Amino acid sequence: MHASLNRFALPEFKSDWANINRGIEKESLRVTREGRLAQTAHPRALGSALTHPYITTDYSEALVELITPVSDSISGTLDFLEDLHKYVYDNLPDGERLWVASMPCLIESNDQIPLARYGSSNMGQLKTLYREGLGHRYGRLMQTIAGIHYNFSMPESFWAEYKDMLGSTEDLQTFRTRKYLHLIRNFHRYSWLLVYLFGASPAVSKCFTQGRDHQLDDFDEATLYKPYATCLRMGDLGYRSDAQRSIYVCYNDLNNYIDSLYNALITPYPEYEQIGMQRNGHRLQINTNLLQLENEFYATIRPKRVGGAGKRPLQLLKEGGIQYIEVRALDLNPFLPLGIDAEQIHFLDAFLMYCLFSDSPACDERENQEIEQNLSLTVNRGREPGLQLHRQGTKIALQEWAQVLINDIQHSADLLDHAHRTSAYTRSLETQLGKVKDSSRTPSARILQTMRESGIPFCRFAMRESERTQQAFNDDCIDPQRLSEFQAASRESWDEQAASEASDELSFDEFLTRWNDYHL
Repeated sequence: MHASLNRFALPEFKSDWANINRGIEKESLRVTREGRLAQTAHPRALGSALTHPYITTDYSEALVELITPVSDSISGTLDFLEDLHKYVYDNLPDGERLWVASMPCLIESNDQIPLARYGSSNMGQLKTLYREGLGHRYGRLMQTIAGIHYNFSMPESFWAEYKDMLGSTEDLQTFRTRKYLHLIRNFHRYSWLLVYLFGASPAVSKCFTQGRDHQLDDFDEATLYKPYATCLRMGDLGYRSDAQRSIYVCYNDLNNYIDSLYNALITPYPEYEQIGMQRNGHRLQINTNLLQLENEFYATIRPKRVGGAGKRPLQLLKEGGIQYIEVRALDLNPFLPLGIDAEQIHFLDAFLMYCLFSDSPACDERENQEIEQNLSLTVNRGREPGLQLHRQGTKIALQEWAQVLINDIQHSADLLDHAHRTSAYTRSLETQLGKVKDSSRTPSARILQTMRESGIPFCRFAMRESERTQQAFNDDCIDPQRLSEFQAASRESWDEQAASEASDELSFDEFLTRWNDYHL
């Protein structure tokens, strides 16, 4: 679908509309010097994974997640993320480092993947039980894949001005929610472009596919790959299953979105009923429904709203509407110390603004199938010469469509360049256009080329880059004031976890029963 921007109005903005709010959540495995998953507990100096504002864990005790606060400064966001890395590296157990690739390190069995632990509070136990359930439903190995989540929102002052500009009579939050859904629909239509440009997972260790069907080729004795793959993390090796595919979520209306996920949360699923709730007195999952929690539904982008403790994501959206969106389609780039850089953020901001401002007709199941097909083609064959995607039922070369989109996104880049008195957004588009014209410039192609030239398998390549990254951070000291801030946050997080554990009045059995008795 070729959409054009509503160009006549945008340059007339008077407010600080270009001060985009953003935050980054970055996952990384902790690994040993041999390139195997760390079996140690989450380092105590990093604080409580349950309550720390900046450092937590995802699926595994060894899967660290770093979270930046909301900021309207790209450099501020990246500086904070860099300091978080320095703090983590300074507090890793001896011999450990962070794995810089999205596809995991050497892991031979599920037993080598320790579940994340969050203490004895009811919420802490629920978080661990959720991960136990994911392991039984999808396999623990799949949960060790890492990525970057990019949170994006337009500033508060933007929305009233934009609403008046379009002549909307809706209340402000209804308008904002409708426009974020508008953005999300376009993101789905064009997210294949991000996968092509920034995908960095074209290969994986053979141990990752043990006992699983796959369509990958041998790269060497230890590595599997697809010759033109961009982002295997987003394909069938990733968070995909028949259960997930059975959930059709519509983004035309917030109530439809909420109802679709709510139905999945309360609908029993035969395969999960066979797993059961307990075995030999050990709990296996939160429930036997299609989804245990809202976040189990894998999506490349999510509508989000922050809120008080104890409220479910769908409740927050239903009560307050969409506050921001979370982009979840980004690999870690192993050639970048932070896995992401300012150039990529400049493009993401221009791309997301394009998705917000360009035409966005309602989506139906036919178009949804086309979107899924385009994403799959780009994941598995994105750099294949002459590859064709589907646009409104008509075939179009990926390279041609990508150039059309980047040309259209240029208007957003021009607006952002003008507002920030820079040329960084346009320069980023020029770099991405270079990747479209020459696929060897993409991260996925560079990874395979580096492996070929060095004669090393995927895990050795990732370990080499991990060692280089660790050395770079170890050579650079953290700012004393920031260090003090992180140390205080870690201490306070342990106090908060202890308070949470002391305040529980229900047994976990009672808590779980009430949690599963979920009504919107």
